[in-house]
Amino acid sequence: MYFPTFSTASGDTGLYLEDLYVEPAWRNRGLGRKLFAHVAKVAFGRGSRHVSWSVLNWNESAMRFYRSLGADPIQDSTSFRIIGRAFDRLVEEGP
Repeated sequence: MYFPTFSTASGDTGLYLEDLYVEPAWRNRGLGRKLFAHVAKVAFGRGSRHVSWSVLNWNESAMRFYRSLGADPIQDSTSFRIIGRAFDRLVEEGP
């Protein structure tokens, strides 16, 4: 699952990969690399020059795989989330 993005920092379009999952029985067969290559081709076909995604900090095997693709962690940003009671409070403040 993916969607288009636009970065005001760099001024370019990209594609955000929300979810890509390979069942454990099918891993280590090159399927993940082929799926990522397909997503990159979709992004390129839409005029994008990058694909980005998030990974949980504890998922070392996923990070090794992403690095094997040539991906680097983004060092100049931190993801945030507002959820639960904080989200509800903010909704209540809205117009």
